[in-house]
Order: sequence, then C-alpha cells, then structure tokens
Amino acid sequence: MTDQYMGFECANKYGLLDAIFKRRTRRISKGIKSIPAGSLSYTSQQEPQPLTPLEEAILIAVTGTTGITMPDRPFESPDDGTKIMGTPNITMTGRAAGSPDNAQGTHFFLINDTGTYYLKRLDPTDADLSFTPENLIARAEKSKQLISPERLDYPREFPYYLDPNRFLSNLPATTLLVPVIDLTRQYINGLMYVLTQPDGTRPAIFDDRNFYRPAGIKKWIKNGFLNKDIKVPLGVMGTFRTDIEAYLLVQNLFLTTQALGLGGWIHAAFASPYLLGNPYLAKPGQGLGFRYHTPKFRLLDIFRWGVPLHKVRANPVGLDGVIEGMCPPYYKNMSEAVDAFLEIKYGENGVYRDSQTFNKIFNDGFADSYLKEVPKYTQNVIDCTKDVCKYIYNTHGRFPAHVDAMYVPGIWLQAHHIDTNYYDFLFRNGYADSQHEHQALWHSHE
Repeated sequence: MTDQYMGFECANKYGLLDAIFKRRTRRISKGIKSIPAGSLSYTSQQEPQPLTPLEEAILIAVTGTTGITMPDRPFESPDDGTKIMGTPNITMTGRAAGSPDNAQGTHFFLINDTGTYYLKRLDPTDADLSFTPENLIARAEKSKQLISPERLDYPREFPYYLDPNRFLSNLPATTLLVPVIDLTRQYINGLMYVLTQPDGTRPAIFDDRNFYRPAGIKKWIKNGFLNKDIKVPLGVMGTFRTDIEAYLLVQNLFLTTQALGLGGWIHAAFASPYLLGNPYLAKPGQGLGFRYHTPKFRLLDIFRWGVPLHKVRANPVGLDGVIEGMCPPYYKNMSEAVDAFLEIKYGENGVYRDSQTFNKIFNDGFADSYLKEVPKYTQNVIDCTKDVCKYIYNTHGRFPAHVDAMYVPGIWLQAHHIDTNYYDFLFRNGYADSQHEHQALWHSHE
C-alpha cells in the first residue's frame, strides 16, 4: 500500500454497519473562522481544505453507473399462463440505488471551488469499471460537464438559505452534490404500467385539478378498457415515486462520506425556482439555466389552480443539450413524445432490441428467447396513454401538470474536511475513527 492511497484502501474496507451506525451530521468544515454561540463560541485558525480529486471521484462514482442489471420477473400469469407486462424497465443499466422501473430519472450537479458541473452518467458496458484510484479519477473527469466556472450561489439570506445554514453551507473548499429529477419518462412509463392491469382492474384516471373530469379517457371507459368504478386522480399519481431514487442516492453519499472520514451533511438546497433559474423569480444568469415553458393563460386556471398569474405555473422542462424532458417544446406534442419514448424502449436501437447487452445478462441461449417472448405494451395501452398525456398538456398547458417536469427534491449533500479541533473543544466523541485518521491516511504525502 503506497502512502498516496492509504486512505483509499482503508475506505474501501470500511464496514457498511460502521458507516451506518457512526454516521452523523458534522457541519463545521475547515475554514470557518468563527462559530459564535455564546459561552460555547469557537474561533478557528484552520484554513479551508478542498476535497482531493480522488475524494471527489469516489463521491461521483456513488451517483453513477455500476454495471448492468437483470429482468428477474415473470411475464406469464401463474394462474392461466396469459401474458403479463414484462418490460417495465426503462434501462438495463445498474446504479448504486434502486429506481422505480429502473427509470433512473435522477441527475446530479456538483458544485465546488472550480465551478458548477453536470455529472454525465457513463455507459457501463464499454468502459473499465474497476474500483481503482486512477480509474475513478479518470471516469470522474469524463463525467463532469462544466455548466459554469463559478460556484453556484445566492445571497446568504432567506429564501435562498435558511438560518443557520447561511453560515455553514456552500462555503469555500466544500463540495456539494444536488439532485434534479426528470419525471417525464417515468410519468409516461408509469401510466402505461398502470394501464397494463388485467381486464376489469384498469383504473379510470380523473383530473382532480379540473373538477374531477375524466382525463381524456371517456372512450376508454365507454368501450370497457377502463373500469369506471376504480377511480384514480392524477394528483395521487404525483411523481410516480420517481424521486425515491434521489433520496436513496443521497443517503449512499452520506454513508460514503463517513467511510472516507469526511464531514457529510444533508440539508436544504436552493428552492426549485432559484436552483433551476426560473426567469420570473431568479435574475438573469442565476441558477443552472434550465428552460422554462409557460402555459398560456386560461381563465379556468384561476379556479383549477387558485392562481391568477399563469407565470406561477411555468414548468422547468430541461437544460438544453443536457437534460431534455419528453414533452413540448422538445417535442411537437405529447403524442410525438410518447412515440419517442417507445422508440427508446422498443425501437431499432431500443433497450429491448439490444441483444448484445442481454447476452451479457443471461446465460448462453436465454437472451434471444427472452427478447422474442417477453410481452411489450399493447396498442390499447399505448393509445390510452397518449390520450391521457394529450389531455394533460392540452388542458393545463404543461406536462406533467400536477408536478414539475424537472423536479427538485430540495436537498443537497455537502462533503468537507471537518475542523476536528472544534469537535474536540465542545463534544465527547464528536467524530469517529475515520475522521480521526483522515488527515494521516489521506494527506500525509502532500
């Protein structure tokens, strides 16, 4: 073991249960000169200490791809052998946390002293995934796409920061990872999945923001495809649980900071309009620069949504060329967006036409059988989904209507080197073994 990588080797062997039970929020980073707290006040002489490329690379890896997964589910009913939906997954790429239907809608942005970056997810099938320092650093650099050469920041006051976060969060030498979730793909996929239920159990979808009218599904109730007695409001569908992945990944990051011996802190991030750069609420050039699509004014929206200004309902739909939602204005209409989504899954270069990947998943001989036999969405499911999606956009001027296309969970994780002197001064057992040993293991060679 070389001195340069002693810390990495120790982190690699750090126990999962140790990380879980020794994990604590440790907010005070090196470089904070004063912690005024009455008789508990503390003054520090320590200088800010940014994360090293390797420390950051490990955190980036925790948000990224981890190989390929497998379709270990039945696609025939055990009762009578009828075909049931077998292709809900949007991708077969594996990630460090679970995601509904493997939608993987969570995207991460990284903020540090050198700028603000989007973290691209690298293809795990054509790259070296070995967990070595050199490979981790190389993959991290390949993943980082510069959005701004500046640290994303706002005035240190409400509503941008909550007390006392404004004194501790997003400071020099800290690294932040903030999730933003594209809901549009799983919203379409989730609707299709709901509509694959057996005859008599497919729900009728109603719009709780339009006086509980049928959400474009009158003919599907009339022809018996949907059961009018099983009513599901669009608002109940919400995010289709796509956001769960983000919280799991942030927790993984938190546990990783403990294994590395860094300070870790999950706390309130900039609210969605400020983080993404809503043109009506953020000044030009602030935020991440997402595109917003503003619905046209409709008088009924005052009653549907309780807001007199249609600008309040501006929808963040994407970051051009980086994350683009499956909705207008990136597509002419929602019918075209659904077709594009189906192309991703079943088209010529789609997930379920990729025999090369499935040959890596299955033992010899099974991949071709799976791709030939596994059921896909029926035409009725596709057409009904299109009608619901068209209804949402045509009625409310945005897709989705009840949640933002680009959803901000409102949290981020900060990683930093802690000021151990502060914790020694005030607390018993203020930090764990990994923080105690961090400087000697990771930085003795510097």
